[in-house]
Amino acid sequence: MSENLEYIIEVEDMTVAYHAKPVLWDIDLDIPKSVLMAIVGPNGAGKSTLIKAMLDLVKPVSGNVLFNGASYREQRRYIGYVPQSGSVDWDFPTNVLDVVLMGRYGILGWIKRPRAEDKAKAMEALKKVGMDEFANRQISQLSGGQQQRVFLARALVQDADIYFMDEPFKGVDAKTEKAIIALLKELRERGKTVIVVHHDLQTVSEYFDWVVLLNTQIIASGPVNQVFTEENLKKTYRSTGQILKR
Repeated sequence: MSENLEYIIEVEDMTVAYHAKPVLWDIDLDIPKSVLMAIVGPNGAGKSTLIKAMLDLVKPVSGNVLFNGASYREQRRYIGYVPQSGSVDWDFPTNVLDVVLMGRYGILGWIKRPRAEDKAKAMEALKKVGMDEFANRQISQLSGGQQQRVFLARALVQDADIYFMDEPFKGVDAKTEKAIIALLKELRERGKTVIVVHHDLQTVSEYFDWVVLLNTQIIASGPVNQVFTEENLKKTYRSTGQILKR
């Protein structure tokens, strides 16, 4: 794959299998810089697996992923990840501020203690997501929507160039969803690239400017106004029952 830095992420020939059954098949995907991109598809389509494989959390059978022309290992300092809230141990005894400060460890290293500057950045990120008043609260005492905001703050404080978010709107109320999407659009305006696993077809055109339609294989990818069509949705969902009603 050529180091075409017009694309900040390049995925080539990726296949992922669980117990010899392909979950993702022969994925080729180029993602430009400074887009707000949705990955959509039916349940079991491999959406979360795709971002986990790109982030080295799942080992592909084959394939190669480049971030700015380099491997994830070389670029991970510049990559933020917000996992699904259901995959996090919320009973771990730590408070909100400490969770957000974890986002600074890529900059500090694990040995150094957070400085006043790091704590200030963490509080600033919490303020952006409307959670600064909860800085000393145990994370186990938060609602699902509040927990999601805290993890978003942790990603923000990392000051990454690329953000991956696995269903950040799942289980949050409408107010929180609007606050999160406003923040993601702000990141894009600042030149960041944001990749979101998303399930609500109704909001794709409103929220995103780039989309990947996935069902084990990539059905289509590109600007929302070009590829988010009824025809491509039918190919992706393979039935009319789940398709967006316009």
